[in-house]
Amino acid sequence: MARIVVTGIAGRMGREIAHAIHESAEARFVAGTVRKGGNAVELAEKLDLPVDDSLEAALDRGADAVIDFTTPEATLAHARICAARGTALVVGTTGLAPEQKAELAAHAQKIPLVFAPNMSVGVNLLFNLAALAARTLGDAYDVEIVEAHHKHKKDAPSGTALRLAEVVAEALGRDLDQVANYGRHGNIGARPATEIGIQTVRGGDVVGEHTLYFLGEGERIELTHRASSRGAFARGAVRAAIWAAGRAPGLYDMQDVLGFAQMEQKEHP
Repeated sequence: MARIVVTGIAGRMGREIAHAIHESAEARFVAGTVRKGGNAVELAEKLDLPVDDSLEAALDRGADAVIDFTTPEATLAHARICAARGTALVVGTTGLAPEQKAELAAHAQKIPLVFAPNMSVGVNLLFNLAALAARTLGDAYDVEIVEAHHKHKKDAPSGTALRLAEVVAEALGRDLDQVANYGRHGNIGARPATEIGIQTVRGGDVVGEHTLYFLGEGERIELTHRASSRGAFARGAVRAAIWAAGRAPGLYDMQDVLGFAQMEQKEHP
């Protein structure tokens, strides 16, 4: 049974992950953490869960893995601690800059580290379907991605939308940095054939919606994933932590956790 620590237990995802751990027969909740200066004792009484004001204190209780959905700066601090302790880490934090992602990759040389923009099983299946569709349809279809989230989300586009764009660009042999279009306004002229549009919607309490469009002459294909609660992300994160506990050091993603990476290798050796 995997013993799991959840950082940022006071947040919406933190509480959802704790609930998912309690529902799992293969995981045990060890402790949650709040940022230094947070009232850990008061929160522990409110949630009826062990809560510490530092990750070090939580790890002292004994843990096989840490799940982190916090902020880029906090995530990197937690990754340093996990690397020093030899504890597996699952990261669902979005909005990391390239240099921050590079630091995570460096820590993964010491610990198993699962880093994915979206932990949902359904979204990761969407990534696979997107690659298949892009390879099948090729350059004859225009590609657009539209994502929607609640009004409190700070980064845009979402990490999931960016990953979806990366998957499609790779399948089509394009450099996303060269073909991505994140917004249109004014007299912009005709749409370039290789462009990949990524559009953002923010408002209300939308948990997460992503639609990938392949628009051709006389037809279009739409692949959509809609999350109605954060439970899907939480259950996927717990699944990743169970999978990562005790595994060899390395940088993994949900494609590895779900076995999609091995399937892809068998299909395209």
